[in-house]
Amino acid sequence: MVTTTYQVQGMTCGHCVSAVSSEVGAIAGVTDVQVDLTAGRVTVTSEAPLDPASVRAAVDEAGYDLVDA
Repeated sequence: MVTTTYQVQGMTCGHCVSAVSSEVGAIAGVTDVQVDLTAGRVTVTSEAPLDPASVRAAVDEAGYDLVDA
């Protein structure tokens, strides 16, 4: 298992948490998604390292912006 934390901009409410969790959770291999709304962090657990472009696309589809590290 691999756990990676991403910084996401634009999340402000429970709906934001739900949207990001749903989109990121749909990526193949993802087993868990935890969203810290206050800190703007999304922690993703997956079976193998994820393609950053896939995570960026999922966050974008949810309507938010992945912050480059």
